[in-house]
Amino acid sequence: MRPSTLRALKRAAELTRQNRLTEAVLVAEPVILTADSYEGGEILRWLADHVTDFTGEDPKETRR
Repeated sequence: MRPSTLRALKRAAELTRQNRLTEAVLVAEPVILTADSYEGGEILRWLADHVTDFTGEDPKETRR
């Protein structure tokens, strides 16, 4: 994944935790839409692995 893509995803996660969802989408959407199929797969894996970056919650604790 390109460093600029990773920075955008991390920034979007930070904005989401701050309840600034519109800004988060404005940051993440362009890099997601311009990703090729290989990078798109990396983005999907990163998002799945970093759910708590966006929610600030531990998914194991929400299952209880």
